[in-house]
Amino acid sequence: MADGSDSDRPAAVLIAGPTASGKSALALALARAFDGVVINTDSMQVYSDLRVLTARPSPAEEGLASHRLYGSIDGAVNFSVGHFQRQAAAILSEADVAGRLPIFVGGTGLYFRALDEGLSDLPEVPDAIRDAIRAQAESRPTEALHAWLAERDPESAARLRPSDRMRVMRALEIFSATGRPIGSFHDSRQPGPLAGRPLLKMFLAVEREELRRRIDARFLTMMQDGALDEVAALRAKNLDPLLPVMRAHGVPGLIAHLDGTLSLDEAIARGQGDTRRYAKRQHTWFRHQMGADWHWLAPDEARALALTRLSAAAGR
Repeated sequence: MADGSDSDRPAAVLIAGPTASGKSALALALARAFDGVVINTDSMQVYSDLRVLTARPSPAEEGLASHRLYGSIDGAVNFSVGHFQRQAAAILSEADVAGRLPIFVGGTGLYFRALDEGLSDLPEVPDAIRDAIRAQAESRPTEALHAWLAERDPESAARLRPSDRMRVMRALEIFSATGRPIGSFHDSRQPGPLAGRPLLKMFLAVEREELRRRIDARFLTMMQDGALDEVAALRAKNLDPLLPVMRAHGVPGLIAHLDGTLSLDEAIARGQGDTRRYAKRQHTWFRHQMGADWHWLAPDEARALALTRLSAAAGR
């Protein structure tokens, strides 16, 4: 996918990067400067239950520019990449009609891929099969589920980490519903809503130790701002532990603290560590899975590039 020439306004700006890299601040600045709409491209910031713990923009920030897909989904919903793609396509159509610049911002690589490259045509799993798999999995550790998958679908098991419970469960569900490995569906892919458009794609790359410092400091700020109360309210809903919102970074450790099995300091350390490891995986995933048309830039460099490209297109 070409980015477009310097004299052409991109049809959309895509801002990705690890958590705590400054993505939201850059998106807001561009939206205010170029009549943009900020569209969440993060799988956890869609949930209404966790404004603080997922570092969603504050109400004051949301009041400075149009923000979409933030906090719009209840935690009881398993909001998939397919759901995201459909809602993003509708928002994109609205932005096109209004002549506004869509600015997609977040850290979920599969969401960005769905926007441009599209999605594999995975079949729907009947509720009865999904419920049966989850009932059998409820008391089993993830490693045992991975071994179960290896017996039934060794191809998928070889591709998945034994600790990745969500994807192991998904592979089990697909195989149980179809008798085929989940990877066999990946070749059937429909283009995404941004396919064929000129795009400005930027990944915010922050030096490792600086990013670690930001992550740890931000988690402490979240705790001061009410993250524990958020998690307590989420815990009180008694949701399925396999739901995405229950695996948001910080949630498992803080629930363990509320259950009396971790001290608060231990829960905070676990949340910080989980977030740091996730940031490392984000960096690796984008480096190996996304195309060469992504600009890897420090946050200040990304801001300068976006301002230059968008200002030139606007004739400023």
